[in-house]
Amino acid sequence: MRYLFLFILMLPLTGSAQVSQDSAAFQIRDFYRQSYTELKAYDWLTTLCKDIGHRLSGSEGANRAVAWTKSVLESFHPDSVWLQPVMVPHWERGAREQVIMINREIGAVQLKALALGNSPGTGPGGVSAEVIEVQSLDELRDMADAAVAGKIVFFNRPMDMGLISTFSAYGGAADQRANGPVVAAEKGARAAIVRSLSSRLDDYPHTGMTNLSDKVQNIPSVAVSTIDANRLSDAIKKGPVEVLISTQCEMKGEVLSHNVIAEIRGSEFPDEIILVGGHLDSWDIGEGAHDDGAGCVHAMEVIYQLQKIGYKPRRTIRCVLFMNEENGLQGGKTYAAEAIQKQEYHLAAIESDGGGSTPQAFGCSAGEHIRLDSALAFMSTYIGLLGPYDIELLPGGGGADIGPLKPTAGLLIGLRPDNARYFDFHHSALDVLENVHPRELASGAAALTSLVYLIDQYGIRP
Repeated sequence: MRYLFLFILMLPLTGSAQVSQDSAAFQIRDFYRQSYTELKAYDWLTTLCKDIGHRLSGSEGANRAVAWTKSVLESFHPDSVWLQPVMVPHWERGAREQVIMINREIGAVQLKALALGNSPGTGPGGVSAEVIEVQSLDELRDMADAAVAGKIVFFNRPMDMGLISTFSAYGGAADQRANGPVVAAEKGARAAIVRSLSSRLDDYPHTGMTNLSDKVQNIPSVAVSTIDANRLSDAIKKGPVEVLISTQCEMKGEVLSHNVIAEIRGSEFPDEIILVGGHLDSWDIGEGAHDDGAGCVHAMEVIYQLQKIGYKPRRTIRCVLFMNEENGLQGGKTYAAEAIQKQEYHLAAIESDGGGSTPQAFGCSAGEHIRLDSALAFMSTYIGLLGPYDIELLPGGGGADIGPLKPTAGLLIGLRPDNARYFDFHHSALDVLENVHPRELASGAAALTSLVYLIDQYGIRP
């Protein structure tokens, strides 16, 4: 009888009733084994990166990604798969950017640069002006308008690599990229240059979104590599420096795109939704492997694994691949608006948008339907089942695409992979499949599947 009992514990969990923690531990072990042996997430990421490539919203690559991920999700035979229409900005980079530094001592030197997303182009003649260097938006705001008018503003504050979290370092420097060009335009600048938000010194520029303004006309804006940012700064210290910027980027209005959604309907609490997702769009350089192809295939594997074992969830499990996180967040906003309009309740919304490296934790914040401390206290009764896989549950987390769900959510949860090298690749030509390790990616997929399974089994409160 003892052996029969152990055999029963090891059977796939196809029923809907809450299971014992011993059974849950066996199931989590099998999720990890399956992820490691099949490497499905890596296979899908290979197709997404190599066959489809970059996927900037509004582009043909984004359209192909929508069609392909929908067909893959349909092949798992969940209860439903559908496309949610989303109107997204259509920005095109155009021909390769050219940024040339000119001064008397060194002559003309071409800098490695990328136009920032949503930036206008310079026109065929380019923009040429003297460069002034600043370290912060406040420093620029304190300057007299006459000292800035007609100049090119160079934002050169690096990420603070003394911080433990590279995401904190990124967040501490990202304002100059997102809002710096707007502030410069308000003071009459002709263009803006931003030091790349990178965690290392190299020759690879990193792009990213710059915000639009309804008060002033946007100015051409580029990011330069960290090495060239230092080169430009050193030259400015020696005397006046002029820079010529030539870009052909253009905003082409809005076009129709889609979020891709797959769902397994809950058997006991179908109105309690557990969402898991990532964003399908990427920047138009590199392949969007870590940002956020990894998050998409993580979420896809949740549906794949649960369907493969014939699991009948207690709650509704929904995979959402969001469109347009990078330069507008329209996918997340559209999904949340419809969810709120339908009065849908998301027991937990889980996002993977931190890359495909080894997972270390899940970070949680509370929506408007629960207290975080009480949820974490209750979840501590079962989250130890992830301890053997070095995964913990921590306060503080979420994600850009699930953030708008706060009015209709219990918990907002973000996967936290090892982030030591994430910003080496982020928004650059280095964000390619070759910089994602198959087993590390599989660990993230297994961790997400396990967390979704545990929340489905035990909930987030008594």
